[in-house]
Amino acid sequence: MITAQFDYHAPRTLPEALKLLGEFGDEAKLLAGGHSLLPMMKARFAEPAHLIDLGKIPELKGIAEMGGEIHIGVMTTEHELLNSALLAKKIPLLVEGVSQIADPQVRYKGTIGGDISHGDPGNDHPALMLALDASFVLRSARGERVVKAEGYFLGLYTTQIEPDEILTQIRLPMPAAGSGASYQKLKRKMGDFATAGAAVQMQTQGGKINQIRIALTNVAATVRRAHAAEATLMGKAIDASSMNDAARLAMGICEPMPDLRGDAAYKTAMCGEMTRRALMLAYQRAHKA
Repeated sequence: MITAQFDYHAPRTLPEALKLLGEFGDEAKLLAGGHSLLPMMKARFAEPAHLIDLGKIPELKGIAEMGGEIHIGVMTTEHELLNSALLAKKIPLLVEGVSQIADPQVRYKGTIGGDISHGDPGNDHPALMLALDASFVLRSARGERVVKAEGYFLGLYTTQIEPDEILTQIRLPMPAAGSGASYQKLKRKMGDFATAGAAVQMQTQGGKINQIRIALTNVAATVRRAHAAEATLMGKAIDASSMNDAARLAMGICEPMPDLRGDAAYKTAMCGEMTRRALMLAYQRAHKA
């Protein structure tokens, strides 16, 4: 299907983009990589009168280390994330997760900010952001605010961002020594969304877990953090018993919608399996850190 008619705008600066967004209001949509928005426009699920392309704004791109954090511009592509030596060294969970997103063609154009802003529970970045304790920088003509990733995703295609705001940057604290992580994702074929996925970031001391975050992909209307599963693992080593307890608790918060990838029971079971795999690999990596 062909999209409805729209006017295209390509601002060169962030203030120019904010001015356009303020001028057109609800009639405007922001364009990042386009892999989420354009299919919705073709299906007429979205019919913006104005499309504001953020791709020509230099300050929205790049990866940098800043005072114990990694700062990533929202227009940084998945390909750039995947090939960043800085991320591979400092935040390997993000690189591992990105390697499982779609296919190389999509990763060349798709952006981290577009993935996060879309608010799709099937996207991979929301779970990665929760596991990594990310913060998001939101800018509007009114000023700037920083919000935590946890609580940012409200529901299906719904986030905390206001209509006059632009997500400009992702901030990630760098994991401490003794940390390990893993993102495990079950999908039917290359490029598909997850049937279920689990992101784990942990820190161990003396063979026991003293910090852990577990986030789940595509098992509810929005990304879920498995708080009870985390709590049961604190102060313990990872073994068959502790893994099974954590997987059971993670499965307990699943509310997946049945579709071609499986019914609710199958998706819930696969969430448990992905949680087990992610926990074991993260634990092994923490011991090698």
